[in-house]
Amino acid sequence: MTLVDSRPGIGAAWSVLAAETGAAIDIPLVVSRLGPPLEVEVANWFPAAEVSAVAARYREIYPHHAVHGTDVLPGAREALAAVHRHGGRTMVVTGKHEPNARLHLDHLDLAVDHLVGDLWGEQKGVALRASGAGVYVGDHLGDLIGARAAGAIAVGVATGPISAEDLRAAGADVVLSDLTGFPAWLDAHVADLRLGALRERLASLGSVAVAFSGGADSAFLLAAAVRTLGAAHVLALTTDSPGLPAAERDAARAFAAELGVRHELVPSDEMARAGYRDNNGDRCRFCKTELMAVLAPVARAAGMAHIATGTNADDARVGFRPGIAAAAEAGAVTPLLDAGLTKTQIRAISRTWGLPTWDKPAAACLSSRVAYGVAITPARLARVERAETALRMVLARDGIAVRNLRVRDLGQFARIEVDAALSTAVADHEPALAAVRDAGFARVEVDPLGYREGAMNELLPDPELYR
Repeated sequence: MTLVDSRPGIGAAWSVLAAETGAAIDIPLVVSRLGPPLEVEVANWFPAAEVSAVAARYREIYPHHAVHGTDVLPGAREALAAVHRHGGRTMVVTGKHEPNARLHLDHLDLAVDHLVGDLWGEQKGVALRASGAGVYVGDHLGDLIGARAAGAIAVGVATGPISAEDLRAAGADVVLSDLTGFPAWLDAHVADLRLGALRERLASLGSVAVAFSGGADSAFLLAAAVRTLGAAHVLALTTDSPGLPAAERDAARAFAAELGVRHELVPSDEMARAGYRDNNGDRCRFCKTELMAVLAPVARAAGMAHIATGTNADDARVGFRPGIAAAAEAGAVTPLLDAGLTKTQIRAISRTWGLPTWDKPAAACLSSRVAYGVAITPARLARVERAETALRMVLARDGIAVRNLRVRDLGQFARIEVDAALSTAVADHEPALAAVRDAGFARVEVDPLGYREGAMNELLPDPELYR
């Protein structure tokens, strides 16, 4: 009664058993108290000497009468998916005979990574502890005993024979009416764990200079560092170069001032690095190398022990990120990544903290708009910035409310990317196209696939060459 409603099938199997043996079995009573081992229930209806044989016969009957009469409970599939979404493994530890439990999982195609059957109470705890389970969800007092024995968080669901009040009184850490509430609870629980890990990581650093672009990730990291270490032990450093839009520079300055943390604009000269100007697939490597080269002396002079970037757990899962590798090689620390925080979690916590950056669209440097192989120049970056600023103003004026917007410089022409649902509207809006042409592009097109991070990487013949 945690993942599946087995009552109809169990009732059918007991009815067959009653017919075969002639025993007067109260089927509704049996299915009202599911949970304990089968032998416990059999002993209520048969002499002690017959319990083992009757239980064995019930298990033989079960596959033919109980499996197809069982369905998943509301929220079960979503609960399993939520665990996988957070990178966890799902495990069913049940008192049911393991082969029969497997039949249920296979019949209903439930995404369970591991199954252990024929266990009850503290025995469940042994299996849970052996697998390193951190959370155990169950509907019976025996499940709570198993969770406590394993040192796991006990989540009780009131879909079985035990009421929410009794689950709570028995010591459940969390009580849900059913599994539909589990994904939201798990999201909050994992975010809390990772936020705690972030605080521990920041505390271990002692002091930190945050490479602060003004985006959602670095803004959150800066705020978390101030909360954990105090403003005196934190420094916000923003590089001042042609690749950073002026609006981002101003926003970064205002955000740091609101936090009460010292903020410095540090001149950088990516253009002096041939690898950056050439703009091949490893351009970001040269950019981050320059970033660390100019920030490190400033951080040291201010007495900061480390330089931290806003790299998050999602960034690390993207296959092609040479800039992240370059920053790591230069000694940058990545507290958000170390804590396992994802972009979604960063935005959610930022919103809770009241940070204005919680819903800020991604804002990569201007050079990311230029197709690989097309040389980066200050004039080219300025043209892209003019085009994006003019385009955003025209769309806002004419009531086309875009969230994500990019003007990609493909050398001979510009390609506009906006939210996919608005691509057609922008393509049909001549003033928008004219705004980009007026910024200095002879020809303009709109990408029908819409905005997506890493769109320029799609044009690389082989990203592996630049790892």
